[in-house]
Amino acid sequence: MLVQFSMIALTSQLVIAVADQPPKFDIARGCKVDSASAFDPKAGMDATMKRCMDDEQHAKDKLETQWLGFANADRVTCTSEAIGNKADADVTPPSYVDLLTCIEDQQLQRKLPKN
Repeated sequence: MLVQFSMIALTSQLVIAVADQPPKFDIARGCKVDSASAFDPKAGMDATMKRCMDDEQHAKDKLETQWLGFANADRVTCTSEAIGNKADADVTPPSYVDLLTCIEDQQLQRKLPKN
């Protein structure tokens, strides 16, 4: 019973945490990790980092302006997916682009006809 109560308490805190605004991610750290794996030798590391930073900032801005318009269930689910397992945080930092893509996919899925 204690485990179930703990899960409810943790889940309710997550819902509250994502209700008002998007989560805060470290864009620079995420781009540093991402750019190392997505390095474009033709563009160079600075251009690769800048492109990542621009993409992340654009996604963050869009999330901030449209956050309350997204379904709460989508915000909770996608935030959980974007953050992932805390043990993996050093390997794969969360991304605003991933979060926005997830939410937009959830919206599209609801619009598809059900068979």
